[in-house]
Amino acid sequence: MLVSLSVVLLAGAIWGILWAVKSDQFEDLEGPAKRIILDDRELTRQHHD
Repeated sequence: MLVSLSVVLLAGAIWGILWAVKSDQFEDLEGPAKRIILDDRELTRQHHD
């Protein structure tokens, strides 16, 4: 039973990785990080005005 469960979990993990790669989840790794900083700066400017 443990072997079959581990095979199912492994297949699910492989499917999840392949789905993430095919749906371009790893295309822009720096954009969201920079966007958070820029959004934070814009919010602090609005509060000071």
